[in-house]
Amino acid sequence: MFKKYDLIVIGAGHAGCEAALASARMGASTLLLTISIENVALMPCNPAIGGIGKGNLVKDMDALGGEMGLNIDATGIQFRILNRSKGVAVRATRAQADKYLYKDRMLTTIFDTPNLDLKQGIVTDININNNEVESVSVASGEQYFCKKIVITAGTFIDGHIYIGSMRMSAGRMYEPASVALGESLTKLGLNHFKMKTDTPARIRFDSIDISGLEVLSSDSGDITFSGEGIKNNLKNIDCYLTYTNDETCRIVADNIKASQLYSGEIAVKGPRYCPSIEDKIKNFPEKTSHNIVIEPESLDMFECHINGMSTSLPYDIQVAAYRSIKGLENAVFTRPAYAIEYNVYDPKDLHYSYESKKVKGLYLAGQLNGTSGYEEAAVQGFMAGVNAVLSIDNKEPLILGRDESYIGVLGDDIISKGVDEPYRMFTSRGEYRLLLREDRAEARLLQYGYEKLGLIRKERYDRFLNDRELIDLEIRRLIKLKDKDKNISYHDLLKRPEVLYRDMIKESGIGAGNLSEKLIDQLEVEIKYKGYIDKEQKEVEKASIYDDILVPDSISYKSIPGLRLEYAEKIALLKPKTLKEIRSIPGISPSAISVIAIEISKIVKTENI
Repeated sequence: MFKKYDLIVIGAGHAGCEAALASARMGASTLLLTISIENVALMPCNPAIGGIGKGNLVKDMDALGGEMGLNIDATGIQFRILNRSKGVAVRATRAQADKYLYKDRMLTTIFDTPNLDLKQGIVTDININNNEVESVSVASGEQYFCKKIVITAGTFIDGHIYIGSMRMSAGRMYEPASVALGESLTKLGLNHFKMKTDTPARIRFDSIDISGLEVLSSDSGDITFSGEGIKNNLKNIDCYLTYTNDETCRIVADNIKASQLYSGEIAVKGPRYCPSIEDKIKNFPEKTSHNIVIEPESLDMFECHINGMSTSLPYDIQVAAYRSIKGLENAVFTRPAYAIEYNVYDPKDLHYSYESKKVKGLYLAGQLNGTSGYEEAAVQGFMAGVNAVLSIDNKEPLILGRDESYIGVLGDDIISKGVDEPYRMFTSRGEYRLLLREDRAEARLLQYGYEKLGLIRKERYDRFLNDRELIDLEIRRLIKLKDKDKNISYHDLLKRPEVLYRDMIKESGIGAGNLSEKLIDQLEVEIKYKGYIDKEQKEVEKASIYDDILVPDSISYKSIPGLRLEYAEKIALLKPKTLKEIRSIPGISPSAISVIAIEISKIVKTENI
């Protein structure tokens, strides 16, 4: 009851699981507190992992030593590669999960992890001493002491559910909201505002007529998220595509004010990129056909998630709207759709390590930072967890750059700019998409996971080095080897879009013969896109000349000659520690960086005299 932990993680959703597992695996004594042990790693919305940008996040976290990639590989029941026909920079892995197998495997992993305790309890207070975290209090009377705290409470802090005119305090349907924790954070001076998200109804699969609907099946091949490459033997299921119609839109439009969130009573921002059916019809009144995907939530095919039909309309209106859609004419509801409003804490009040600028040792991660999605939450939890442990060990935090990972892009976006709507990751948010593509996750990040964090097995790291050597050897061999008929090296021949390595093997037998399908794909990408990749790399190197320069505490940005006032105010507010952090602030020009670098050199020279 009075045991002191190195780290306490509050909340056991996707962010909390990653934070706690990373912490414990790095050797820190860790406590994971959750309102409901039965709902650890629950998928309360769509039963899927990955997608455009999101798949990159999962693969990047896997290369650092996270668990989500392994967990979906073990419990996925449909695997697809999105944008397969497009450029490699925007291809993305996505998998449907058996949501029950997913949470059960994660729960087992947590129970089996040394240094990690899992306990059920509602946290009521964050207790501090000299503005540094000291302990947490739980509603049932326990007090747990610690060195650091990571809060990953998702939608639970002062959460309210809406169905029509019904408003209920809850973090998820029939799970209590964390009201006291919100009050405690307010007392600590943390700024918050409200956001909302929605989830669709769940429908019995045997009440759906799938005949005539478009079938969405798994792609062929061994598709995995984790570099461990372990694919499960579970049966793969199909999903089904249908559409809204004139009648659906009429029902929603005629009754839209029956929802408190659309009647003018409550003004709160929802997710732009995963909108409710009310938002779709309100914002695009000329369009009546919206994609609706029927996604079975498990292998038993009992319940289906109706992707694209999230709503907060009254229950009877929901039923009418759903039953107007082809295939859902006789839909039997098992759970109604609802919206949830919850506290978001301004991520601009965080350091890039996810530690609060206001309370030492307090880290915030996940949906309460204003993001949307399991993957966005998970990577924040992971980064907060590892940085908390690095801080305990008096080591520098792991801050990933925008050129290193979409995890770095996400952290930089929300912490430097803040959020005014739920943030969702897309590949379009990254400036260096060819460098950040999915297949380069290990090349970019595995060394961090192995050497800095100790979360990657030596066997995996050695395998990666061996694979890298095989690709490099083959590239050098292809440069030397010439096609005598065309008088061109096979390396240059392979640069042509229509020429494929596999075809070259069949036609001329020039292939090395020791490359796996995965390595062949990487080889082709590196050769065909080399010019573009080199160009991006040069841009990164040019921009990072000043990155390692530390910012003196004595600097006054407003006093720097030639620095615009708006830049000075923006930089001063964020309190960056290095020029790299200043460079990553959106809108700060290269010339401004040069001016600041000159000022720093003057300060350092003066201080050293």
